Amino acid sequence: MTAIICVGIAVMDQIFTLDSLPKEGGKYFAHNYLEVGGGPAATAAATIAKLGGQVEFWGRVGDGKIGDRIIDELNSYGVNTEYVKRIPRAQSSISAVLVDKHGERLIINRPTPGLDPDPSWLPLERIASQNGVLADSRWIEGAELVFETAKATGIPALLDADSTPDHQISKLVKLASHVAFSESGLKAMDAGKDVKAALRQVNKDYKSWVCVTQGSKGTFWLDQNQLKSQPAYLVDVVDTLGAGDVFHGALIYALAEGFTIPEAIKFSSATAALKCTQLGGRAGIPNREVVDNLIKRNN
Repeated sequence: MTAIICVGIAVMDQIFTLDSLPKEGGKYFAHNYLEVGGGPAATAAATIAKLGGQVEFWGRVGDGKIGDRIIDELNSYGVNTEYVKRIPRAQSSISAVLVDKHGERLIINRPTPGLDPDPSWLPLERIASQNGVLADSRWIEGAELVFETAKATGIPALLDADSTPDHQISKLVKLASHVAFSESGLKAMDAGKDVKAALRQVNKDYKSWVCVTQGSKGTFWLDQNQLKSQPAYLVDVVDTLGAGDVFHGALIYALAEGFTIPEAIKFSSATAALKCTQLGGRAGIPNREVVDNLIKRNN
């Protein structure tokens, strides 16, 4: 079975659905509310488990009830949480998420500085037995250590390259074998205004394989300095929350399985599209059979 480690942040999302996202101050009334686990690396781990992979989540949460719920939900997906560290007297990360009738969302996250960043406790010896690793950009110290070990081992190391509050993402781009940027993450690199130029500049500067996801516009990547693209799959969108995280989980799963880059991008795009058909960051994550069927129908 394909074995992968995901390193980074786990969050509890509090989701409110409205007709439209607020444009000014005032009181607004939600149609629905639900509370589900979130966070880039944690949602990627849930995706890998749902697709049939064996996955461990390495990260930190507080020692309170929110941390309990985060871990319990990951366990319910089949994610191994043995290496999640509980930080005494620290609070786990929480996000308030507003979702409109078109599936677009607004996220307000409260990062948790009380989560000790020291990664020295990580069981790095386990990486040698894995088929791939993924890290988000929310725990720089942990991701850096894991990527350094993965690089020495020679397994795929995927960076979920979103923007970071402290602009430290460049040190992870140097270490990752594969980098999947969000639009905001790519802009944070100051690599250029145009997607094509920005990807080429980052590839030249850091020598990593790079792509950028642009939601309904699809995914773009470089192949021998030629820009390639994969259109987004057309689905009835209910909620885009977590779509990028699901894409990244599916991408490292596909790379670890030995897919070619075009196959991996197509697989990841289909997985993320299907996720968007249900409310909640993880509720719509499909299994591999459903993903394969969507790809077959669109070939």
